[in-house]
Amino acid sequence: MSTMTYKGYSARVAFDAEDDLFVGHIAGIQDPVGFHADTVAGLKAAFHEAVDDYVETCAKAGKSPQKPYSGNVMVRIDPDVHRRAAIAAEVAGKSLNQWAEEVLGQAAG
Repeated sequence: MSTMTYKGYSARVAFDAEDDLFVGHIAGIQDPVGFHADTVAGLKAAFHEAVDDYVETCAKAGKSPQKPYSGNVMVRIDPDVHRRAAIAAEVAGKSLNQWAEEVLGQAAG
């Protein structure tokens, strides 16, 4: 499984060996938007077209397209994990937000 990004939207991509196709879906939105192609270049073009069509379709329907994430995350964690994370951030010379963004970014790839 790989990802692609265009205009702030990301897509999950997989290869369907049975049909010899690359298949993708826009991630992070509730509307189901998929695309496919049999080459990498075709897949990129199909993804761009899917994003552009999604935004255009939403505009025609008078609704706002779902945007990629805002960057605000609220998580509830065990107080001991919170303490250890705060200490790790301080030792690294960073705020807890900076440290968490770095750690989450590394974990998310």
